Amino acid sequence: MSNRPELQAPPEIFYDDAEARKYTSSSRIAEIQTKLSERALELLALPDDGVPRLLLDIGCGSGLSGETITENGHQWIGLDISHSMLNVALEKEVEGDLLLGDMGQGLGLRPGVIDGAISISAVQWLCNADKSSHEPRLRLKAFFGSLYRCFARGARAVLQVYPENLAQHELILSYAMRAGFAGGVVVDYPHSTKRRKEYLVLTCGPPSLSTAVPCGKGEDGESCSDDDSSGDEENQTVSISDRHRPRKKQKINKKGKGREWVLKKKEQMRRKGNVVPPDTKYTARKRKARF
Repeated sequence: MSNRPELQAPPEIFYDDAEARKYTSSSRIAEIQTKLSERALELLALPDDGVPRLLLDIGCGSGLSGETITENGHQWIGLDISHSMLNVALEKEVEGDLLLGDMGQGLGLRPGVIDGAISISAVQWLCNADKSSHEPRLRLKAFFGSLYRCFARGARAVLQVYPENLAQHELILSYAMRAGFAGGVVVDYPHSTKRRKEYLVLTCGPPSLSTAVPCGKGEDGESCSDDDSSGDEENQTVSISDRHRPRKKQKINKKGKGREWVLKKKEQMRRKGNVVPPDTKYTARKRKARF
């Protein structure tokens, strides 16, 4: 069996009381979670003006990432589906407000109140159908749609994900774009198997200079420059997508609706019991511009 938690059981079952306490008490997990949260806040690029922002921590768990938000001087709301994880967070007396809920059913927050959001290793859970009623595409649509609505104009979300494969990666990104977000994917340490991390960086609003996706980190831990990111695809660390989609072209029949189509429709109306004029040689004949 795979060791990926999302493939073993639904999150509310996998993270029971024992697993929640084991997860929170692990110094290794706490260290990893802190580093990922700090990197997410760095990519969030909040203004350095000393004004606290209201942030959303999606899949907050026991509040490890929320503690990083508090240390950076911001207020936060945490959402998680695991009752056991939230109980541990309450015992720790974290500073944020906690919500028990399923992000796949929408966030249920007021429009325009959130200044930014981070998520550590949570969004990929939406790609699994844990119940017969679960449809990953509908759950992703509900999540990204509600996230977009609760954002203030220009707010940014940084979602650290562990997609199982390329198809899952493209599925998540495509539904983010459909919801209206602009942005793309930042990959840290792209050539390392263990240290590679992917962050979905999304901005609420149309693409502009302010919504440019930052660069990922290389093996030396430094962010790549514009020259580095403009190289070949193998060395590229940033994947950018916009939300402009081609409009559907309307099918235009130059011939119009001919005699066969009209006779077919009249026959259908007769079978339904409607009164239809009889067919003649003048049926469906095109009229002249003037008499």
